[in-house]
Amino acid sequence: MTVSALIMRRPASHTVAAAEALLRREPADDLALFHEAPDAAQLAATLAALANAHGGAVVLAPTNALPDALADLTQSACLLAQPPLILPLPELLTLPGGLVAMINVPPGLPHVYSVYGVYWTRMAAQNRPLTTEELRRLLMQRDPGSAGFESTAVPGSRLDDLDPSRVRAYVQALSGLAADTVEEVLLSRGCLTDTGGALAPTVAGILLFGRDPQRFLRSAEVIAVRYQGADMSDEFVRQDIRGVLPQQVRLAEAFVADHMRRTNRIRGLAREEVPEYPISVVREALVNAVAHRDYAARGEGIRLLMFSDRLQVYSPGRLPGHVTLDNLLAERYSRNEAIVQILSDMGFSERLGYGMDRMVRVMSEHGLPPPQFTETAAGFQVTLRNGGEMIAASAPASAAGEAPALRWRGLNLNPRQESALQFLAQRGRITNSDYQALQPEVSAETLRRDLADLVDQGILLRVGEKRATYYILK
Repeated sequence: MTVSALIMRRPASHTVAAAEALLRREPADDLALFHEAPDAAQLAATLAALANAHGGAVVLAPTNALPDALADLTQSACLLAQPPLILPLPELLTLPGGLVAMINVPPGLPHVYSVYGVYWTRMAAQNRPLTTEELRRLLMQRDPGSAGFESTAVPGSRLDDLDPSRVRAYVQALSGLAADTVEEVLLSRGCLTDTGGALAPTVAGILLFGRDPQRFLRSAEVIAVRYQGADMSDEFVRQDIRGVLPQQVRLAEAFVADHMRRTNRIRGLAREEVPEYPISVVREALVNAVAHRDYAARGEGIRLLMFSDRLQVYSPGRLPGHVTLDNLLAERYSRNEAIVQILSDMGFSERLGYGMDRMVRVMSEHGLPPPQFTETAAGFQVTLRNGGEMIAASAPASAAGEAPALRWRGLNLNPRQESALQFLAQRGRITNSDYQALQPEVSAETLRRDLADLVDQGILLRVGEKRATYYILK
């Protein structure tokens, strides 16, 4: 299989403008400009220098080389670095002066990179070797003890443990990977590793493309729980979410969407449904948890907990590298370089880890408190708090004795359903038998439809199955 390397397209105007602005600049610490195509070793040294510094861009312009030749050059350069560089796909842009190839090196990559044994950095618009003291300091900052786990071979795994349909879908969705075989694509993206003449799946490969990831990594899961009140209790809805990482993100987001409260707001002459939390913020928290957790930490998965007043996403592993709670919104560091890049390739985010400030902004736009970021002894947690009116809209009867059914007066409820809500306000839960005792002259099928309608309207949650079924306020 041949995978084309650079995307030939009409670039967006802002991309063209950015490229033209780069061409007008002089080479700098974050910009390397080649007017003639370098050889693989020169390009590798420059890419490694940018990665060891603060990221930046390499521009090959103008160029008359064919896209596949540029792709081969870029891939060869990335593989010359040790460990191999895993970078966003290069872009080939058509500008008035000719074709321009742009290779972006994100900041915050987890390793220290060498080329032929030399560790490079970028300073004064030049590549230069790191001094011994600079290298020692950089190695300490980038925490090599945990950053490389995703690139290790999974004991006992074979190529057959990767799902070929998932791999094929990933490769076919991209046109920016230069390789002759699928194995070369996976090797270049950090999903396979050479174990002495034989290729084996890495931790990243199993998590992203495995047939059964939890067979090898049991803790790689999301435990999602919805509690009725503001504290943990015996009444809850739980879902254990497993599978590959993209599937975990989608199922966890669906769990939140299914169990969020919603209220109505009048905007102009229209009624607008308002969710408890902006789904884009929830998605950002989930994607970052899945992408950046420490998969070397065994015995604990990601925890997604929903309470009446907040939502919490906890992931094993403290903040990596030089990132702290104080600089979290400004600094970048990828513990799982391959996982981050491939999830980005799949469209989960432009480049993961850049959305914390966006979460703060979107919560503010929705009139909600900013996210709370905290570190525990062994992990990192994001807490989202909902609006006060959302809690009041779904709360039981107040101390003054106001029936909760009155709070839903704007909804289409019949008197039987209002009586069920009053029962819930006093008891906290209701079963089919409880409802039949309240309405002895009404058929069981009618009462079943009443409760199903309250679930469909997002007022109640159904818990359990068959005879053990009961309902709580959502």
